[in-house]
Amino acid sequence: MGNALAQGRSTPPDPDTGDTAFMLISSALVLLMTPGLAFFYGGFVRSRNILNTLMMSFVLMAIIGVTWVLWGYSLSFAPGVPFIGGLEWLGLNGVGLETTGYLEDSAPAEVVSYAGTIPHQAFMIYQAMFAIITPALISGAIAERMSFRAYCLFVLLWSTFIYTPLAHMVWAKGGFLGLYGGLGALDFAGGTVVHISSGVSALVAAIVLGPRKSHPDRLSPPHNVPFILLGAGLLWFGWFGFNAGSALSAGSIATAAFVATNTAAAAGTLMWLILEATLRGKPTAVGAATGAVAGLVGITPAAGFVTPLAAILIGFITAFLCFYAVSFKHKLNVDDALDTFPVHGVGGTLGAILTSIFATTEVNSGGKDGVLRGNFREFFVELAAIAIAYIIAGTGTWIILKIIDATIGLRVKEEAENQGLDIHEHGEEGYNSEFGDRINV
Repeated sequence: MGNALAQGRSTPPDPDTGDTAFMLISSALVLLMTPGLAFFYGGFVRSRNILNTLMMSFVLMAIIGVTWVLWGYSLSFAPGVPFIGGLEWLGLNGVGLETTGYLEDSAPAEVVSYAGTIPHQAFMIYQAMFAIITPALISGAIAERMSFRAYCLFVLLWSTFIYTPLAHMVWAKGGFLGLYGGLGALDFAGGTVVHISSGVSALVAAIVLGPRKSHPDRLSPPHNVPFILLGAGLLWFGWFGFNAGSALSAGSIATAAFVATNTAAAAGTLMWLILEATLRGKPTAVGAATGAVAGLVGITPAAGFVTPLAAILIGFITAFLCFYAVSFKHKLNVDDALDTFPVHGVGGTLGAILTSIFATTEVNSGGKDGVLRGNFREFFVELAAIAIAYIIAGTGTWIILKIIDATIGLRVKEEAENQGLDIHEHGEEGYNSEFGDRINV
């Protein structure tokens, strides 16, 4: 994403209609991933919590859809200091339909636009979709027990104080970790900004919130496996906008990212099914869906920097280690309800590390070579970026949750948890009570 910053031109060009159309479609694809995530998560929970789980994703389209315009975009991408953006673009002041020139008078001087062939607002709305889905990923760890009011306040604070500085440091001009005036970390579409931040925050949230009352003795199987497959399919489809769109133009880099994305997702699916068939006797639909998501997470930071063969290896390696991370999580007394950290935290970390190994400028001249091309320094740069993301996400999430717990509280009462959060938090049911499970606590 940060590799496509435009260079200065004497005459600002008109928007390229092909690139603009591509970016608007990519924005819509990334937005579709949020309802896709809702169905993916919703299939795992008990039927009495299906609407609450869907709403924890859906409401992000409303909350971040407003706050991104008011302050989120400015704090993330406006010229500022290396750790946070400035305030000049609050309320999208100065963010119009111009294609270039809006980053003048800040270092490095030659970079004057984030994407020189599309309107500034097109870049802004594309970034909004990333800001929407990232905190939604965290909801998988705290499903079936966090009050909806506390969750809404949490994502409001988290998106402001955790997401915006990380996005600025990695992707913005002059950011501390990025390619343009920073350490030079490679994160094409969000391995650090999206998956590590949400995965680490999910783990911290699960610990602070505590386990469900049914954990671990009365856990229920997924109530709707077709929902899980539907959600995974929508995520896979939307991920093309997530990764290919991060090229910020419809060209060769977008093509490379598109191919790498599909390849890694396929490899991740195969690896998970092979592991299940070998170790547990039967390949499962849930495993196929989870393996696909693991492969997609792993390729996200690398998509625009690696070859298709490297994408296969990234998909295989990420799914393999995420599979064992999920198994290991079950041995711990941490109720990360829907395996957010084992898939997104572990997968995002592996993806960042593997990017530093397989990246090549033969795919993307705006990136960097990795370890296999002789650039051993990049490995340590990625480790530094990973460590910083862990510290910011983990510490910040703990502070935010403690503040909320001390004010309005985090959890619903045990009676409400047994009744189901659909009725208690929203006053409605996902299914007719004849088919529900509110009585079977």
